[in-house]
Amino acid sequence: MNYEIRISNELALSARQVSTVISLLEEGATIPFISRYRKEITGSLDEVQLTEIRDRLQQLRELDKRREAILKSLEEQGKLTPDLEQQVNEAETMASLEDVYLPYKPKRKTRASVAREKGLEPLAQLILAQDGTDIKEASQRFVDKDKGVADGEEAIAGARDIIAETIAEDAFIRAQARQVFIEKGHFVSRVVPGKEEAAIKYKDYYEWSEPLKTAPSHRVLAMRRGEKEEMLYLDIDVPESEVLPILDNAYVKGSGEASTQVRLAMLDGYKRLLKPSMETEVRMFTRQRADEEAIRVFAENARQLLLAAPMGQRRVMAIDPGFRTGCKTVCLDEQGSLLENTTIYPHTGAAKADEAAKTVRLLVDKHRIQAIAIGNGTAGRETEDFVRKLTLTGVIIVMVNESGASIYSASNVAREEFPNQDVTVRGAVSIGRRLMDPLAELVKIDPKSIGVGQYQHDVDQTKLQTALDDTVVSCVNAVGVELNTASKQILSYVSGLGPSLAQQIVNYRNTHGAFRNRESLKRVPRLGEKAFEQAAGFLRIRNADNPLDASAVHPERYPLVEQMAADLGCGVVDLLRDEKLRKQIDLKRYISGDVGIPTLRDILAELAKPGRDPREQFEQFSFTEGVNTLSDLRIGMRLPGIVTNITNFGAFVDIGVHQDGLVHLSQLANRFVKNPNEVVKVQQKVMVTVTDIDEKRNRISLSMKNEASGDKRVERSPATSAPKAEKSNDRKQKHPVRGESDMASKLAALKNKFGS
Repeated sequence: MNYEIRISNELALSARQVSTVISLLEEGATIPFISRYRKEITGSLDEVQLTEIRDRLQQLRELDKRREAILKSLEEQGKLTPDLEQQVNEAETMASLEDVYLPYKPKRKTRASVAREKGLEPLAQLILAQDGTDIKEASQRFVDKDKGVADGEEAIAGARDIIAETIAEDAFIRAQARQVFIEKGHFVSRVVPGKEEAAIKYKDYYEWSEPLKTAPSHRVLAMRRGEKEEMLYLDIDVPESEVLPILDNAYVKGSGEASTQVRLAMLDGYKRLLKPSMETEVRMFTRQRADEEAIRVFAENARQLLLAAPMGQRRVMAIDPGFRTGCKTVCLDEQGSLLENTTIYPHTGAAKADEAAKTVRLLVDKHRIQAIAIGNGTAGRETEDFVRKLTLTGVIIVMVNESGASIYSASNVAREEFPNQDVTVRGAVSIGRRLMDPLAELVKIDPKSIGVGQYQHDVDQTKLQTALDDTVVSCVNAVGVELNTASKQILSYVSGLGPSLAQQIVNYRNTHGAFRNRESLKRVPRLGEKAFEQAAGFLRIRNADNPLDASAVHPERYPLVEQMAADLGCGVVDLLRDEKLRKQIDLKRYISGDVGIPTLRDILAELAKPGRDPREQFEQFSFTEGVNTLSDLRIGMRLPGIVTNITNFGAFVDIGVHQDGLVHLSQLANRFVKNPNEVVKVQQKVMVTVTDIDEKRNRISLSMKNEASGDKRVERSPATSAPKAEKSNDRKQKHPVRGESDMASKLAALKNKFGS
């Protein structure tokens, strides 16, 4: 198979682009490296396009591998004819390939195989011919009590079994039936009798039906989970009237006795063989489709969380809250190293609370703490209220999502970092480090545990892991890694490295001290030229011998930058400092065979802001005081929140009550929203209005729509639920309400026609 042509046609790319990418991948180049440093030869393909090429190439190779196995099997069986070989070679999908092979696939004993052993194949062919032969008379020739055929009726029944299997395994019939099942089929779910109370979370699916074709991934996965937990019955319903005419037109040729037998065999073959097979296939197809969408959403959420704004290098106190067991408290320096740890008990009586307050103040002064990170788990809001009432001057107080902190604290990574500390201390350290640099800390945790998925344990785990690994690699390389302070965990995600080389780098750094330049990386054992080429541009060295080592300019382009500086009669340092000098650079002068405008623009951008961090600036955030539990909520309250998760049907928002609320897709904005990512991102700060509270199901419904009233927006005070005016926003809405937009257009037209 010509992979380049096939993929280029499918992805609307040139064959040269696809061929180049395949060659680079086979040479060991990573997707971040190709996307960043090989723009000219790929036509500036981005990481998404490169990943599509890689994944489709793998699929086509797996298809060809299966094709080879099938041809070998057919040849060994002595059934490989030129016509069959052509059918196998022309199959373009795994489903069509398996359809061609199905009649020849070795299988366990079936009713049809038993009938063939009894010598009834010729009778089946005679019936299928439907040429007017007297079937009852012909069946007598196949009566053989020694073979288990007692009479003509038994012979005809066996022949029908052969015909039924023949029809059910017909590649054309299967392709047509598969299409009908996908286009016309419905999911039908109902609650298992007697489990109505236990299955309350599946209440929406007690009596539910919707088309397979349009069923969104989250509902497919929810119904499948309910079925797996034995709370729901899940069926696939396709009217027989949609499928049987296809079989009838293909096999029934008249209305005689033979045709009657064919029709009976056809009905049996459909109900007993074809329908169950199609249901299994369609279940697999819809699951794969749902998995792909769920994985895409999960990966995008993970990307947004990994790229959340870092607070940066600050001295941090981190508190892992708890009621009875107390709050584990740690103090970290600017590099995230543990300075001190203790346990405070602010929620077990007034005396203990006073003691806890003194301890916090003492530690803040002793370690010059600049920020306090508080985990958002049990007792999180209560602990936040306690700390805020201490009125610590100049100290930022932030609630931090602690999802996965317990996973980290019990991991080998945590034990290696803190061999002499218990899991509670390690968890608190993780919370503090997340505030300083979410990416550097979250890479130590399995992405499935970082709290942004919904059905991550239900989807294909191999595909999920691949997608999440791709996401982490993309994020790490987009931000860049400080070579002299990075952990081996984050170094392992740098392009071209991996866990083994990451450990070698850390070992070399511990033995020889900080790296002074990128070139010295080549002294690391087992780090060869290829690994250096892939990794160097993504590794940063502050205060290096060469100022470009702190930037994303690749070492292979250092001579080019030096030439630019020489042409302007200055040094590289001058280019980095002086914007006027950079503006004098004529990029066209430096175009060559392997360097074009895309790379030159990237270089110029790096000279302006060496090693720039693409993440947003950190913003302080706090929940509404006095709203700590579900019982504190009232319909109409307007509250600040943080987006914690995004799905195709909306966004989940933490409003500080230990239960995220849902902003449904229809409530995200005063306009139609197709994709929630158009409006919100994970970790984004938003204002929401409580629209419904379902305490029995522990659900909160929220809205982000603005309640417009003239030039004002109505807000409800959390404490009183009384409306109050908010200052109007002078900036025009990016997406005005359709009615307002239409009215403005009409007024403008009238003004043009009649004057002001």
